[in-house]
Formats: sequence, structure tokens, C-alpha cells
Amino acid sequence: MFCLPEIILTLQDVKVLPANPQIGYRNLTLISGSLLRHFFCPTKIHRKRRFRGCLWLILTFRKCCFQPILNKCFLQIPRLAITSDNGSAWPSNEFWEIISDEHGVDPNGYYKGESDLQLERISVYYNEAGTGKYVPRAVLVDLEPGTMDSVRSGEYGQLFRPDNFVFGQSGAGNNWAKGHYTEGAELVDAVMDVIRKEAEGCDCLQGFQLTHSLGGGTGSGMGTLLLSKIREEFPDRIMNTFSVVPSPKLVENTDMSFCIDNEALYNICFRTLKLASHSYGDLNHLISLTMSGVTTCLRFPGQLNADLRKLAVNMVPFPRLHFFMPGFAPLTARNAFNFRAQSVPELMSQMFNSGNMMTAADPRHGRYLTVATIFRGRMSMKEVDEQILAIQNKNSSYFVEWIPNNLKVAVCDIPPRGLKMSATFIGNSTAIQEIFKRISEQFTAMFRRKAFLHWYTGEGMDEMEFTEAASNMADLISEYQQYQEASVDDDDVFDEEEEAPEEYRMEPTNNTMEMI
Repeated sequence: MFCLPEIILTLQDVKVLPANPQIGYRNLTLISGSLLRHFFCPTKIHRKRRFRGCLWLILTFRKCCFQPILNKCFLQIPRLAITSDNGSAWPSNEFWEIISDEHGVDPNGYYKGESDLQLERISVYYNEAGTGKYVPRAVLVDLEPGTMDSVRSGEYGQLFRPDNFVFGQSGAGNNWAKGHYTEGAELVDAVMDVIRKEAEGCDCLQGFQLTHSLGGGTGSGMGTLLLSKIREEFPDRIMNTFSVVPSPKLVENTDMSFCIDNEALYNICFRTLKLASHSYGDLNHLISLTMSGVTTCLRFPGQLNADLRKLAVNMVPFPRLHFFMPGFAPLTARNAFNFRAQSVPELMSQMFNSGNMMTAADPRHGRYLTVATIFRGRMSMKEVDEQILAIQNKNSSYFVEWIPNNLKVAVCDIPPRGLKMSATFIGNSTAIQEIFKRISEQFTAMFRRKAFLHWYTGEGMDEMEFTEAASNMADLISEYQQYQEASVDDDDVFDEEEEAPEEYRMEPTNNTMEMI
């Protein structure tokens, strides 16, 4: 068994790239997890200031009591990343492998690339040491040392800074209360010290990105504790998460949550890729593709670029509704790849196909509040514009009519290796409530009989916290349903207290304009 530390924290800077020659890169890898948190409007935003850097927080936690593949999670934010994991092959490890390969960095951290474009924005994810070695801005965290040893002994073990491995000795025992109130609370101050040190080394910190599972102890308990600590200390920075299952802490302390679950990944492997058998590596590869696509515009040049704050402003119409359904195209069976065209219409068709969604919720059962598409490769913007207009006209009933021009586009000129072009899909759909309903039903069935409750109350949790969590999730489901049924003429649908401040409201733009 290959084990990865439960949390990895990474810092990155962003630079502006000049025009771009086309470069091929190795296929990206994705990470499994089920849910990414909601958008929280920060209290201070300097709208006219463009951040040159961002902080990526990557958290990957190893335990999940719901779905085994969710044992691997990864979270990144420009400049700071935290990762935690435990399993045979983890998304976080594959993600760093892909990112390093795209930027020409070998497992020892030295540049072996062939183009200056690979170095132009390498500071988004890496610090350059005095010896010329590129070191990821990442912090690895776990409540037990075994996973840390596995990372150090792995192929990319020498890539990370030794001081950024933070771990305990006893573990969380798959108990959320241990990770949040007892064992995790004792370790969180040491983690925050490392995060502050990495953040202080950034020219301009944009935000954090976290990847973790929420079904176990360290990833869920300590992960949500760490999120609240980071939000408290960096209230005006973007917080993204790639999470396994929903959590009230994600509603409160994150800005965007990308939901990836195992059921959807299995369906893609069996039905789309036609794999007779698959490994964790196949699932992680799917997740890494999506994560790499989301961060592409931070790392490479393009005709239309986007960063984390632009994505948040365009994708989150209401602070609590920040849970996204990601997807990737092209996804084609190996024996059928040469028979399908690599074109913008084909990418657009696949992106909006429910079979390509990495969340087990059918978008046809809800309506899109907002959508973002990130294209990679050389393509005509006119063709992209025409396809977007066509998809909106053809499927107008699946888009809410009270948010005009709610499909945004970003285009990066550098395609993944082995592909002429690709696209990453991010949808904020009311159909995501299907996941919340499923989890709520499972929780209610156990909590009604107080099953497993003594393990949590024994660590200091109050029974009322469970009731509040269930109520919070029920409120979230109701909000999604409310806006799904709303129409342009419904003046009484919106609560004035929930209305976002003027400085955070989305400004209408043309479909092919850069995201705000």
C-alpha cells in the first residue's frame, strides 16, 4: 500500500505570460472526492487590483467511511496547497506529477523542460531555491506518521520541503470529533505556522485550494477545522475545496466547492471509457484532468484568461450556493478515439452530457444557475461563440432565465499532451441537491437510532451539533429548490437579507468575454 500524508499545503505566485507557442503536455490526472464547498463573499475585496499571485491549499485525507476511492483528495490554491491521503495511488500525488511534467520539472525538482513558457508562470506553484531547485508551495498534514513516510519514499518524495510535513502520532480513528476537537486541535497551530510562513513568502496571495474527503476523521474533522482557521486569518482570500461529501463547515468557510464522487467516476470508467476493469489510478486520473483544467489559466497564456476570483464572481450568485459539478472532455473509449473528431462542437456536446459529469447528479433534473467552460488548445473564438449560443438556445429550459449570459468562457492556447484540444466544465446546477438529499436521508436513518453517536459525544461533541448540521443541509436543499423554481417575474422570491453587497454582484457580460 502506498500512503500519502493527509494534508499538503502549497503556495504559488502568478505572473503574466506573453504570447504562446503551442506546447504539448502529458495527460493530466484528477483526484477523487465528492464535494467542493460554497462561495463566501469576503469582507474586503479590492476590485481594481489584479492579484499577481495566489495561494493554493491542497488537502488530501486518507480515511473515508462512505466510499473507498474517496480516500484520495487534493486541494490547491494559487500559492498554497494542502494535501492529505492514504491509499494505493492518490490523486494529489498524480496531480503534482502532472503539474511538474507540464512545467518540465523532474521528480527531484530541477527544470528539464524545453520552452520558456514552462517557466513563465512556474512561480504560481513553486518556489525557486538557491540551487535552482523548484519546490512546491505545499504543506502535507496527517494525524499519523505512516503516510508521511510513504510520501518521502515515493518517486516525488524529494520534491517537497521537509519542514512542510506536519503530522501527529495517534491518528483520528476515522472519527470526525477526534480530528476536529481533540487530536486535530492539538496539531492545527503547528499547521497554521507553516501556512503563515509560506503565505508571507508570496508576492500577492490570491487564495487557497483544499482537497480532502469528509467521511473520516482527519480529512473531515481536522480539514474543516483548518478551513475555519484559514478563513479567520485570511478572510479576504479565495478558498476552493475539492471534497468528498458536503459539510456545514464548507458552507461557511469556503468560496467554491467542486463535487467529485466515486459513483460518477465509476460510471465514466464503465460506460464512457468502456474499461472492463479499472484501478484507483484510473479514477485519480479523471480527477486530476479536471483539477488541472481548472488551474490552466493560472499557469499558461491564452486568448481569454480567468483566475480564482473571476471564477467565483461569475459562478456564485448567492454565497451559500457554491457547490459545482465538474466535467472534462474529451472522454472516449481507447478503441474509438481515432474515430471521433477533436473539435469545438464535439467538446461542447460532451461537456453538457450527463455521462461526463463527475458528480452523481443528473443536470437534467435541475437548472443551471451559472456555467463556466475552460478550453485548451488552438481554436477559433468565433466557433466557440457560435457553439455557446447554440447550446444555450437548444437547452434554454435548463438555464435559469433570470441570470442572462450565464455561460462564461476561458481559453488557454496550450493543450494537454496527446490531445489537440480539451475542455473543462464547471456547472452550478440546482440538481446538486440530489447529492445533499441522498446524504441527508442516510444521516437521518442512523441519527434517528443514535447509531455510532457515542463515538462522537465521547470526544466532546454535543448532540445538538448533529441536529444543527441536518438543519443546515435541509436549508441548503430548500435554497436550491427555491431558485430552481424562480422565474423572472417572481419579485418575492429573494430575501433582502440574503442579497449580496453591490461590490460582489455579477456584472453582465457577453458570452465570449473574459470572466469578471
